[in-house]
Amino acid sequence: MDNCLFCKIIAGEIPSTKVYEDDAVFAFRDINPQAPVHILVVPKQHICCADAVDAGNSACVARCFEAIAKIAKAEGLENGYRVINNCGADGGQTVMHLHFHILGGVKFSDKMI
Repeated sequence: MDNCLFCKIIAGEIPSTKVYEDDAVFAFRDINPQAPVHILVVPKQHICCADAVDAGNSACVARCFEAIAKIAKAEGLENGYRVINNCGADGGQTVMHLHFHILGGVKFSDKMI
């Protein structure tokens, strides 16, 4: 997508602090971290949100979760971490490109959900 912030980051048009990349997934540090470790994991294929996941693109989502496990291990998150996806405006999604937040490095409250 021409105006998608994350597509521009993936293409290298906007700088980011990359932590992981393969042929299907790109991951980078959040510029406004909410935890000591806050990484965004995005499929390279533009999928606008969780509502748009279907049989034709679900393999990209699976690859994101495979990458999440690798990234968490590389970041030393042995005691656990949180993975969050926001879907749509009411869900708090601000960039309309499917992405997953890895949050870790601190013990979270069990009352978040």
